[in-house]
Amino acid sequence: MKEELTDNGFHELLSSSEVESQLQKTGTTLVMVNSVCGCSAGSARPGVLMAVANSPKKPDFLTTSFAGFDLEAVNTIREHLLPYPPSSPAIALFKDGKLVHMIERHQIEGRPAQLIAHNLIAAFDEYC
Repeated sequence: MKEELTDNGFHELLSSSEVESQLQKTGTTLVMVNSVCGCSAGSARPGVLMAVANSPKKPDFLTTSFAGFDLEAVNTIREHLLPYPPSSPAIALFKDGKLVHMIERHQIEGRPAQLIAHNLIAAFDEYC
């Protein structure tokens, strides 16, 4: 499940310092908080990949951390996602370190990957 993203150009954020360093970069950073949950993550991962593959505008950086495994990194990401509650999977778009778009688990659950991709493509068009 990690490789589905990392094999497609997503960089893993494994520590708090990696998260902080990434979010200090100028530009747009897409963060996919990955999950073992088959129902939600099973549409989130393909949706993210579809969005990146089919959008004329793309984030400058593609990143991921795995909830339940990359604990330190995910906890730091979640600090940057406040006031949103912890959610996995979750998809966040940051611009110059500020959260500009968020898709929570309840917006993923039960929805097809295409709908998630369309949501992200609209965000990429606006912020990237």
